[in-house]
Amino acid sequence: MAFIDYYKILGLKKDATKSEIKKAYRKMARKYHPDLNPNDKQAEIKFKQINEANEVLSNDDNRKKYDKYGEHWKDGEAYESAKQNQQAQQQYRRSSSFEGFDQFGDGAQYSDFFESMFGSGFTGRGKSNAKFRGQDYNAQLQLNLTDVFTPQQQVLTVNGKNIRLTIPAGVVNGQTIKIKGKGGKGLNGGPNGDLYIEFKINNNTSFKRDGNNLYTTQDISLYTAVLGGDLTIKTLDGKVKLSVKPFTQNNTTVKLKGKGFPKYKEDNKFGDLFITYNVVLPTKLSTEEKELFEKLAKLQDHDK
Repeated sequence: MAFIDYYKILGLKKDATKSEIKKAYRKMARKYHPDLNPNDKQAEIKFKQINEANEVLSNDDNRKKYDKYGEHWKDGEAYESAKQNQQAQQQYRRSSSFEGFDQFGDGAQYSDFFESMFGSGFTGRGKSNAKFRGQDYNAQLQLNLTDVFTPQQQVLTVNGKNIRLTIPAGVVNGQTIKIKGKGGKGLNGGPNGDLYIEFKINNNTSFKRDGNNLYTTQDISLYTAVLGGDLTIKTLDGKVKLSVKPFTQNNTTVKLKGKGFPKYKEDNKFGDLFITYNVVLPTKLSTEEKELFEKLAKLQDHDK
């Protein structure tokens, strides 16, 4: 993967303050946000790079490592050690005694000796075979709530490569999953980095989600509240029939077990659906209805 200059990505100089970094990030993130650039792959890649740059430069420790080691900032200490080994190897190679090793006829024993001193990265020719782990990648995936009610097949494009993955049902907003080995390529045979995907879930339903439970409000008429009756309720899994008990009070909540959201990576397990009744009073009455209510009122007074 080509080296990404995080300062250049945000349009900053290396001596930029934390306030300038924050301001630049917000400006760039708004400009390249996927919601403002639908179906624009280049904007999507740019948005991911902007987020990656902000994660590094807004963190004091990460920024120090990045300023010192550049593209090797995540493995800075190992990189520094390998560089020091290489310099030491070159110094010995330039010395007369080092140059004369081969004339003794058995260079292998001297290679073993210096490997014990400088580590397995020493080759005897001033080169280092130190292995470096590849860089981790961070990506963000935006989905609707209805998308993660069932498992989803998705194809992500990360640094020009298509990655197919199955997203389990029940993913929550802000959740991050790791895909091992799908990050940057390792150096000198080192392992690849990992890909971290953060999910942004847009609630495109009338339900409120809290963990695996769903919440909604259902209007019922005054007559249904008093006399009881049957209702047809919409859920994310279809429609269900519900019986309202007589004399149901306003704000009464009932639970439909197992009609909530699927539990992440738990097959056939669901949360519950909670329905709160909102009793709707009539806004006007016919003459006959008014007379009936007056009779009911008199009956109530008589009972007292």
